[in-house]
Amino acid sequence: MTQQAQIIRGSIVAIVTPMLENGSVDWKGLEKLVEWHIEQGTNSIVAVGTTGEASTLSMAEHAQVIKEIIRVANKRIPIIAGTGANSTHEAIELTKEAKALGADAALLVTPYYNKPTQEGLYQHYKVIAEAVDLPIILYNVPGRTGVDLQNETVIRLADIPNIVGLKDATGDIPRGQALIQALQGKSLTVYSGDDVTAYQLMAHGAQGNISVTANVIPKQMSEICAVALSGDHTQAEQLNNQVADLHDILFCESNPIPVKWALHEMGLIGTGIRLPLTPLAEQYRTPLREALHVLDAIK
Repeated sequence: MTQQAQIIRGSIVAIVTPMLENGSVDWKGLEKLVEWHIEQGTNSIVAVGTTGEASTLSMAEHAQVIKEIIRVANKRIPIIAGTGANSTHEAIELTKEAKALGADAALLVTPYYNKPTQEGLYQHYKVIAEAVDLPIILYNVPGRTGVDLQNETVIRLADIPNIVGLKDATGDIPRGQALIQALQGKSLTVYSGDDVTAYQLMAHGAQGNISVTANVIPKQMSEICAVALSGDHTQAEQLNNQVADLHDILFCESNPIPVKWALHEMGLIGTGIRLPLTPLAEQYRTPLREALHVLDAIK
């Protein structure tokens, strides 16, 4: 495990991939976003996850976005590369590329659509971990993939040396708590992948939040994580309550539709988003604008 991977904790933004109106990647916009996150106190960046529109980038673009984020960050904070795929072979190739580019870790979503068994999930991650010497973070988001990586399978995978973490986006706190307890003595770190409940999971031992909301209010999300990790759960809940409306409205349509529209409203990125995703529907724009205004994200 790299030294950087050992200290990945706190607020981890699943960063958007800014695009121009024609859908091409906005490289200057991406550089600006990475600098802004470092300045605002974001602790780590996930490059080309779900929020980064991994599903609509070409393989070449996927690698180029990771490369650019690593270049701009310049080792100031750890960079986690999204390298998941529903093909084990493709996931290995993406993870090898991420290692070659200098990523500190890789985040691999469960294979989607083809609906593997728990044994298939175990073998998928085992083969990738054995093929690439890079810290690997598992990613379970059954509401999006249609596949649920069960706690028992995660516990089995924790015995593989370079499988070092899990992004738990189930939002199921009792389940997450049970997993964290079962992992005592093992070197697998749990992170929340659900902004609404992240502070609660950190109260039970999760070490950070891989966040959509941090795209929009990075300083506040970093503070929530810092307070939660310090053990002040009352203050963490109070801070989270202040941003709860934004958490909710950022999922009024499929991620990253709302968050990209919010960042455009803030003047940070252009309007570009790739089909089959479309710009935010008109009826959600005023509520989202109001949530941003309350938090001083826009004037």
